[in-house]
Amino acid sequence: MRRVAVSVAISALAVSAAACGKAGDDDNGSDSSSSGSGGKSIGLLLPDNVTARYEKFDKPYFEDKVKELCSDCTVSYANAAADPAKQAQQMSSMVTKGVKVIVVSAQDSAAIKSSIASAVSKGVKVVAYDRLAQGPVSAYVSFDNVKVGELQGQALLDALGSKATPKSKVVMINGDDADPNAAQFKEGAHKVLDGKVDIAYEQSGLWKDTVAAQKVSAAITQLGAKNIAGVYAANDGMAGGIANTLKGAGISTIPLTGQDAELAAIQRIVAGTQSATVYKAYKPEADTAAELAVNLLQGKDIKSLADTEVTSGSGDKVQAKLLTPVSVTVKNINDTVVKDGLYTVADICTADYAAACKKAGLQ
Repeated sequence: MRRVAVSVAISALAVSAAACGKAGDDDNGSDSSSSGSGGKSIGLLLPDNVTARYEKFDKPYFEDKVKELCSDCTVSYANAAADPAKQAQQMSSMVTKGVKVIVVSAQDSAAIKSSIASAVSKGVKVVAYDRLAQGPVSAYVSFDNVKVGELQGQALLDALGSKATPKSKVVMINGDDADPNAAQFKEGAHKVLDGKVDIAYEQSGLWKDTVAAQKVSAAITQLGAKNIAGVYAANDGMAGGIANTLKGAGISTIPLTGQDAELAAIQRIVAGTQSATVYKAYKPEADTAAELAVNLLQGKDIKSLADTEVTSGSGDKVQAKLLTPVSVTVKNINDTVVKDGLYTVADICTADYAAACKKAGLQ
């Protein structure tokens, strides 16, 4: 974070406390920070700016909660733009600039290990956010990711209905193997799907819509368009690319899963081109991460917040808070993302979706 004179910081806070949490965003992934003293600084490192949730929800929720809990704390922010090397440099830069606690959603959970170890050796506390980074992190907050996969698998089976048989061919497009969450989503989905359907084609989509689209196109070539009963997509971004590929191949009636409850996914669910998504409420996750960070900064105990323990890929035992995900279909949009204020009906029901919204009871 940039060092700013105390008098300037006080003046900035007097003008607008909210502005402090939002200042200096950089879409190219360079550091930005709110104004304040170097001794009460918290870093936030997010993995990419392609997944809609990070910049739109996680970042502002986190900044707002930090400001609520610690009015003279500052937040330094950087986005890795899907580049593990950039994220490592960003963490090193924050440590050099005096950031005391870093909350990181790792682009590559193994690659970030040495950066975390180096930061911790210099007295910095590290919180793993959404993805369980390897190394000596102090705490971890995320969702029950195996449960996420189970919800995705069950949503696919529910959408298949009587067509869910051991001979029904399902295409499975998983997340990036560098993300430990992807393995847990995959594990949960297999727990539900194995033996119930035939996983006839399974590949990683690297969390990229273009890659997922290419993989599904290859699956269509290999299996035949008429032989695919459904598609498991590990997140909504990939589901978007897959939905376009299915449409281009003349496939319009098979189930398609997702995750993250992105607005475009909710609209696809309304329109019938995606069957379900998984809603992981961003605000409780970001709020918990902010509270953990502030407690660590202030030397307070975190066990009441991180009330369970997990083991990372490096074998480290980590205090954790695992939140509960929720499956979203056309039947419960009102009771989930609309009720929580994530989106309004007007956000979802634009002109292109007005007729479908009316049919779905979203008015």
